[in-house]
Amino acid sequence: MPKFLKHEVIEQMLDTGLLPVFYNGDVEVAKKIIQACADGGAKVVEFTNRGDFAYRVFSELSKWCNQELSVILGAGTIVDPATAALYINCGANFIVGPLFNPDVAKACNRRKVAYIPGCMTLSEISEAEEMGADIVKVFPGKVVSPSFVKAVRGPCPWAKMMPSGGVETTRENISAWIKAGAPVLNMGSNLIRKDLVKVGDFEGIGKLVEQCILWIREARGNPLFLGVEHIGLYPNDRVKGEDIANWYAEVFGFDKKEGRTSFFVSRGPGRIEVVKQPEERIRCHVAVQVSDFERACEYLKEKGIELEEPVVKKDVKAVYLKNLDPAGNKVHLICKKN
Repeated sequence: MPKFLKHEVIEQMLDTGLLPVFYNGDVEVAKKIIQACADGGAKVVEFTNRGDFAYRVFSELSKWCNQELSVILGAGTIVDPATAALYINCGANFIVGPLFNPDVAKACNRRKVAYIPGCMTLSEISEAEEMGADIVKVFPGKVVSPSFVKAVRGPCPWAKMMPSGGVETTRENISAWIKAGAPVLNMGSNLIRKDLVKVGDFEGIGKLVEQCILWIREARGNPLFLGVEHIGLYPNDRVKGEDIANWYAEVFGFDKKEGRTSFFVSRGPGRIEVVKQPEERIRCHVAVQVSDFERACEYLKEKGIELEEPVVKKDVKAVYLKNLDPAGNKVHLICKKN
């Protein structure tokens, strides 16, 4: 049974803009590929039905994702309703096909599972949309090119087309598809490269995924500085950090979580960090969320802002500015993967 609701799957695809797709018959290798995609920021991954007993491999991966990762796993290369039902019973959160089959659409709709069929004509796209497809796969992408997407969106601006087959891992190609109006890119062998898998360079796959997502954001025109991620407060000689965190939790009903060096209290998207140890002359810091960490750092350096040594972890990058704001508050950049 699917773990994620249909609208959650579609929302995550549209938000990230990238759907990695791959097949590997070795469960352990497949796990490492999915982990690499997640490390790079892709939280929706497609596993294709292309090998003997592929559904058994998928079933193991589905169980693993549900227990170990917050990754939305779906099945691809599905051409008939029986196979769609099989993968849905194995936990597929969405179904992708190289072609459009109305019976597959019915099976998916009955189980509230997103169906992304392959289409190549405006009539096929329209019929798929009538059967409940929120996103259609334009396949093969290298044949129709970005101009097809742009042309279709002229009379049908509501159409959400995901190019697949031939989408390249270059800034130029990604930009062309996104600016033509494609909200999601389905990338396979150009992204999950066989040479990297063969030598076990899963970190390299993760970096390639991350770079493609950054190029997608850039092509979309996402702002470099996204807003305030959190406000940081500091204790002093009169009050402890935990007392400050407890006050916000008790007065406003915020959830409190303790980390190694600070507490976080939050409810909804906004957060307050309460640092455990006081810092001389600093009462507050502001964390500014950025869409591209490296580009944001370069932008500030060009403006004459000096930066401290960056902290780079698996799922977050951060760096403090050496310069304080006019009120004497510290500022740092933070970039979190989806």
